[in-house]
Amino acid sequence: MRKMRPNSAPWRAAAVLASVLLVGSMAACGNSDTGGGSTDDGKITLGFSQVGAESGWRTANTTSIKEAAAAAGIELKFDDAQQKQENQIKAIRNYIQQKVDVIAFSPVVESGWDTVLKEAKDAGIPVILTDRSVDSADKSLYKTFLGSDFVKEGRLAGEWLIEQKKTASGPVNIVELQGNTGAAPANDRKKGFGEAIAANPNLKIIASQPGDFTRAGGKQVMEQFLKANPKIDVLFAHNDDMGLGALEAITAAGKVPGKDITIITVDAVKDGMQALADGKFNFIAECSPLLGPQLMDLAKKVHAGEEVPARIETEETTFTQEQAKEALPNRKY
Repeated sequence: MRKMRPNSAPWRAAAVLASVLLVGSMAACGNSDTGGGSTDDGKITLGFSQVGAESGWRTANTTSIKEAAAAAGIELKFDDAQQKQENQIKAIRNYIQQKVDVIAFSPVVESGWDTVLKEAKDAGIPVILTDRSVDSADKSLYKTFLGSDFVKEGRLAGEWLIEQKKTASGPVNIVELQGNTGAAPANDRKKGFGEAIAANPNLKIIASQPGDFTRAGGKQVMEQFLKANPKIDVLFAHNDDMGLGALEAITAAGKVPGKDITIITVDAVKDGMQALADGKFNFIAECSPLLGPQLMDLAKKVHAGEEVPARIETEETTFTQEQAKEALPNRKY
């Protein structure tokens, strides 16, 4: 059989074909190794699903996350769930399909996440919970929870009220504006507050209803409270926005907020702090929305495979009227 010479046409055709096949094979390997949403320059892609934009707190939280992502060089894919769990589940599944590097979200409610979180785990995408946690028994479905201690916030509000009403000789009637039904802040703040005021049997919650963390909801529910209960001594609102809505209802009813009705809220956003400084609110337990920088740091760590604490608590404080006046000029949200 005659051998092909190196410079023959058939030999050259075979060499070209082998070269093409080799390049194609290398390209295919390269494509299979990429994924997780990373770009060629190693940039991390973070998929984030936000609860919504129901309050000043949430708006500040969103701004913090977007600004921190830009500063950290992280590509952010952002979704607003408009306070609907089904929207968040859809967004998370979209992030899984897009093969982002890390998923983070603030759960609308505590329950019903196991299935979609397992899908993320099976896809090898780490998940970070921010601001709110979930009630899953399987803690391996997410890497960490970054946020406030909501039970502590409720307890601080209750302890302040205990101190203020320690000389009360008769019943102190309290109405409570809860957050979204099933949401971790609503469940936990109610629990902490209830446990604290149990130390004084004179303190009684006579009405408790969700206002959905919105000003409109706070106003509407407070109007109902005022019509149904002739004597209200204290309002505990699970966030500033509901408290601010309640101010309108209280004023319209001919009562003086902060005097006729003691008002306690949670968050310490600027509008709430201004109401406190003006004497319309009486006490605020802080819940900081500025979680962006911590979240980006965590995203980098979990993407790199580093171990992180299962629970990371934000540093917060409480405010009286004088403290609010002092803090307001430098308030960032």
